[in-house]
Amino acid sequence: MKENKGITMISLLIIVLILLLVVGISVNTGNNIIKQSQIENLKTNMLLIKVKGKEYVENANFSLGTAFEKITDETEKNNRIEKAKSKLEGEDITNSISSYNINVTADAENVYYYKLDTQNLLDMGITNVESDEKKGWYIIKYDVVNSEVEVYNTKGIEKENTKYYALNEIQNL
Repeated sequence: MKENKGITMISLLIIVLILLLVVGISVNTGNNIIKQSQIENLKTNMLLIKVKGKEYVENANFSLGTAFEKITDETEKNNRIEKAKSKLEGEDITNSISSYNINVTADAENVYYYKLDTQNLLDMGITNVESDEKKGWYIIKYDVVNSEVEVYNTKGIEKENTKYYALNEIQNL
């Protein structure tokens, strides 16, 4: 009769290697899933902000009135612009946008950048979204005359050694 001497050292080593391989694959897959969910979460938040921002920029555009570009009186133009800007949500950072970690190009007249903090987002009706130094500021670009909106996040998303900050860039990832 043959005695069972138990598991050999080689068998144990093979089992440990297989387990390490399975754990390595699982961790890598888990990290990829977490990264993808972070991208989707950021994208969703930015889409919500864009929709609400569109509402604000439409109200601002309405405040400019019809034939705004035909107005020649600078005082009247400035009064209408200030009235329109009062309809926008956030803190105006147009003159200091370069200090925020996003790539923006020189824009046309009547394009404004506003930083949204968590309270601004709550005022817009967007809950469970944080905008601060740690999580990244949400910045919204209001084009008052053309009623267009773009949303940025100062933390952004890094993919393939490139940082993406704008919603339109992140949507293409």
